[in-house]
Amino acid sequence: MNLKKLTFILFALLLSVNAYASYILIPMDAESQENHLKAYGVTYWTLERELKVNWLLNYRGGSFLLPDAEIIQRECQIRGVSFEVISDIKAKEILDEIASPAVNQEAVVLEKAPKIAVYTPYGKQPWDDAVTMVLTYAEIPYETIYDEEVLNDELLLYDWLHLHHEDFTGQYGKFYRTYRSAAWYIEEKKAAEELANKLGYDKVSDAKLAVALKIRDYVVGGGFMFAMCSATDSFDIALSAEGVDICEPMFDGDGSDPGYQNKIDYSKTFAFKDYILERSPNVYEFSSIDMTSKRQIPFKTDYFSLMEYSAKWDPIPTMLTQNHTSLVKGFMGQTTSFTRDEIKSNVLVMGENRTNGEAKYIHGIKGKGFFTFYGGHDPEDYTHRVGDPKTELDLHPTSPGYRLILNNVLFPAAKKKKQKT
Repeated sequence: MNLKKLTFILFALLLSVNAYASYILIPMDAESQENHLKAYGVTYWTLERELKVNWLLNYRGGSFLLPDAEIIQRECQIRGVSFEVISDIKAKEILDEIASPAVNQEAVVLEKAPKIAVYTPYGKQPWDDAVTMVLTYAEIPYETIYDEEVLNDELLLYDWLHLHHEDFTGQYGKFYRTYRSAAWYIEEKKAAEELANKLGYDKVSDAKLAVALKIRDYVVGGGFMFAMCSATDSFDIALSAEGVDICEPMFDGDGSDPGYQNKIDYSKTFAFKDYILERSPNVYEFSSIDMTSKRQIPFKTDYFSLMEYSAKWDPIPTMLTQNHTSLVKGFMGQTTSFTRDEIKSNVLVMGENRTNGEAKYIHGIKGKGFFTFYGGHDPEDYTHRVGDPKTELDLHPTSPGYRLILNNVLFPAAKKKKQKT
């Protein structure tokens, strides 16, 4: 008998001793939870052991109800996660209370730990990206993939995909003006060109388009995609510019198509419409989608508010907005937030700064799958720049901004109900 099977049997025996006479409640409100981020990790860890978890939407900040076992309690203690052991009767009372039509709450069953892939360039460190950073901190396992794996259809092996802060347009992040002489920029450009050639493409922009199309097909086929910062708008721009050269000579060796703005096909995008592309290679911006240069918000008052949905009728956006506060600190990035008027009408704006007319956190359906776009680079580093030190999440264990990322990680584990909004 192998070790893995023996461990599973021992775990099952431990649970049977309790006979589910009691439950573990992991509260997620501001007052009771010491480490919101690691609480997601404990929940994922429990799902990995083929046990079901109830996600109590809008109950004490989106709490988790787990079967009681000494091994789960110990895991909570090791990770510094606050928990309460409650009786079977108390658990039933909570579930009955949540089921009442009079309250905006719902219990969603999480069934299986999703297999996670992070699309990221080779050699990138976990702290280069907020998602890999919080997955590592929460101890949620993930695998990294890049262009070659995507083009070889390896996305089909995964339930959830995160897009690192990639530039899918082939313009190397629009860093040309400031960093074109920097060693790291020259090296990354060279590596991208070599990889594109290896994959059979003459240009990086052509290779990135092929990758974007594969990712699109993954979502349409039922996948879950999450993207932050420049991966959001550059992904949609690449799709809309299929067959159109929007790159200037310093990026791909030849000129762009004359009048390429009029050739953009917004029907091909996931989230955005009617945007104007930034033609100048010297401007650190892709298009009018991003609000970075249009913002008039002082640092001290830069917050965005989360929308409230009907937990019973719209469990999907409710899951994605679970938090212990409805007001979340803003943070910058190459793509900080999205111009409200350039978001398609069928896309939900789940987080916004209404005063400034910008959306921060959006979600939509594409085919059989789902996507979520989250503006900004790092929820706990307001103006993260190239070369800045990594964020120490031990200093931010209750971060509301990071909780939104982890809501998306658990989302594919849930039994889905049809969305009404």
